[in-house]
Amino acid sequence: MGCCGSTEKGTREWKPLEDRCCTDIPWLIIFTAFCVGMTCICGFAIATGAASRLISGYDSYGNTCGQKNAPIEGIPLSGRDQSDKKFVFFLDPCNIDFLNRKIKSMALCVDHCPSEELKTYDDVRKFATRNGSELCSYDVPVNKYTSHPDRGTKCPMLPVPPSKSLPLFHRCVPVDVSCYAKFAEALITFVSDNSVLHRLIAGVMASKEIIMGLCLLALVLSMILMIVIRYISAVLVWIITALVVLGSLGGTGVLWWLYADHRKNLNDTRPADELEVAKDNVQALLVYAIAATVFTVVLLLLMFFMRKRVALTIALFHVAGSVFTHLPLLVLQPVWTFLALMLFWVYWITVLMFLGTAGSPVQNAETGLVEFRMSGPLQYMTWYHAVGLIWISEFLLACQQMTIAGAVVTYYFTRNKSQLPLTPIVTSGLRLMRYHLGTVAKGSFIITLVEIPRLILSYIHTQLKGRENACARCMLKACICCLWCLEKCLRYLNQNAYAATAINSTSFCTSARDAFIILVENALRVAAINTVGDFVLFLGKVLIVSCTAFAGVLALNYQRDYTVWVLPLFIVCLFAFLVAHCFLSIFEIVVDVLFLCFAVDTKYNDGSRGHEYYMDKALMEFVENSKKAARGRDAGDGTEMKPMAAGGR
Repeated sequence: MGCCGSTEKGTREWKPLEDRCCTDIPWLIIFTAFCVGMTCICGFAIATGAASRLISGYDSYGNTCGQKNAPIEGIPLSGRDQSDKKFVFFLDPCNIDFLNRKIKSMALCVDHCPSEELKTYDDVRKFATRNGSELCSYDVPVNKYTSHPDRGTKCPMLPVPPSKSLPLFHRCVPVDVSCYAKFAEALITFVSDNSVLHRLIAGVMASKEIIMGLCLLALVLSMILMIVIRYISAVLVWIITALVVLGSLGGTGVLWWLYADHRKNLNDTRPADELEVAKDNVQALLVYAIAATVFTVVLLLLMFFMRKRVALTIALFHVAGSVFTHLPLLVLQPVWTFLALMLFWVYWITVLMFLGTAGSPVQNAETGLVEFRMSGPLQYMTWYHAVGLIWISEFLLACQQMTIAGAVVTYYFTRNKSQLPLTPIVTSGLRLMRYHLGTVAKGSFIITLVEIPRLILSYIHTQLKGRENACARCMLKACICCLWCLEKCLRYLNQNAYAATAINSTSFCTSARDAFIILVENALRVAAINTVGDFVLFLGKVLIVSCTAFAGVLALNYQRDYTVWVLPLFIVCLFAFLVAHCFLSIFEIVVDVLFLCFAVDTKYNDGSRGHEYYMDKALMEFVENSKKAARGRDAGDGTEMKPMAAGGR
């Protein structure tokens, strides 16, 4: 149902967990139809033989190896019975086209891959006679291998390296990967000395057990931090606040001191050019000092007016830690999402490879080899498939957000925590599948609509790099930046819309509108949580990476089988950051959902009989302190409890 078609009334009270109904059913139907289309693309690729061509392989004349083939019009050597020839052999396996990611070499179907090096054409002839594997083109007789005039193009490059077939894909691959030296150079151009590369790889192989242990350490530290951050959040927040204030004051003072010192040393005895430069430096320092002073004053004012909202951030972090103690399965949510995404991506890549071998056989005018290409409307299936990658990936991520929001909402609005479901996260997931898949589909589609043009513009910018003028480059970057900012805003609004749907069971547009109104009414609190809270979580990521890196240095120092630590430490630190980001992102979602629940709670309840608060003890203490502060000020100065006063009426 569209935004304009929402049937809910304009003014309506929030009723947490009271009624539950299906939301955005039309969008669920649209998403289901889209997924059916994705399945049809896979079915088309399999039905047209693309799957068999991908797995079994085909030669340069359009014959699929391992089966009988029908003749192709205009291709003389097509239509051969290759039932006994199940492997694809490339005459020049090292001739790789980097741009199109394919091997530019004639391919043949053979009985066996050459297991030993063939140095001469006579060796090639003996191999064909002994094993029945003809390594030259089908129109070259075996007895002509050594004397055929076209053997340079229709027979393999000498020497023929020993090869073996891949486990699933029947391709003969050289055992010695040295023939892929050019390909390796393209991947490691940043390494000028091969000995350095060898030492790096040797270091990784020698420390693989240490790397795995340190990655496990990063995982454990991330889980522990999500629980203990409730106890250290207050210290972290005030330390960060003090450092920011002292840093801004110190920086401003240093700039003014430099300005005074340079101005004092300014005299007319210097040469004209040096004097001009000195005056420019004094002027620049004055501008910098004034700008730093303005920034510091604004920062101090913000700190003063937002000091109580910082206290709210601390309280929310404390409650978020309690949520993870009551809902321990939340910690595993990133794991399930990652597995779901990996399964979908494997399926998507497999179908994409199918599409790469789908279509009708076409002879390449340049090489004379047969390729399979889709023409007409069928070629747009790849674009459809690409849109599916974005939409379904966003759908799975949105399912994670909705599941977490549902579990946190259940926790917050259940007064007696002993009456919580046995597994609230599982209950929330089941509720999502029963009622709210349409809402998730609609929210993820909106993100897809913004992400697709951003990716297209980024691709155009990459392709035109160095060829477009400065104005076009600036416009492209501006458009990409605007779309990126819009995407970030929509993601934040979507997350709160999912939380509102979990609370009220309303459609996406109604939930987004209600959540937006709540966020606008608490704009300063939102700013405090999104600045202070995000910075605290960033410090948490830095803490995990630092601890893992420190443990890595100690472990690698103990393991002295090699001297190069750069690559193992880089791998460990990168994995530690990714793990910390995944888990602390869950913590961030929990904090945002808790804030929305808190804002709704304070807006419609005031603690009186019949309007009791749902909130946790830590949040209750924050509200009580705010009430005392509001009673101690004049009536016109009670801005902090404005949402609560509105709820009391």
